[in-house]
Amino acid sequence: MSADLHDTVATRLRDVGQRYTDRRRDLVDRLAEAGAPVSIPELLEAPPRLAQSSAYRNLAVLEQAGVVHRVAAGGDYARFELAEDLTEHHHHLICSSCGAVEDFTAPPGLERALTRAVAEIASTHGFDAAQHRLDLIGRCADCR
Repeated sequence: MSADLHDTVATRLRDVGQRYTDRRRDLVDRLAEAGAPVSIPELLEAPPRLAQSSAYRNLAVLEQAGVVHRVAAGGDYARFELAEDLTEHHHHLICSSCGAVEDFTAPPGLERALTRAVAEIASTHGFDAAQHRLDLIGRCADCR
């Protein structure tokens, strides 16, 4: 993984009074390598094995520091990914049957239209939107 990513994560953890431990670094590496939101059982499958309690605890700290984002998906487990500002702007396709989550990037024209729609909605409600996420919930090709 890039040194810049690890430097940014270390800074964010310091800002919330936490250290960048080897376990947290390993979780960041696993999330970066996954390239899509993953569940804790999926994170725990890869060697070296992590204790489930340690994974939950460290993901909570990384989430608090703004390093990790939780994606609410169908199924038994939430999924986790690196925060968007550490990767790239994207959206999610979430299967309500099996809980699978797939990232997608909208074409530039559609993204501009979405940004305008978000700004209009926010303005109408006196809200200052800093960013947006679009989660499409339905059934994946395997579950259809």
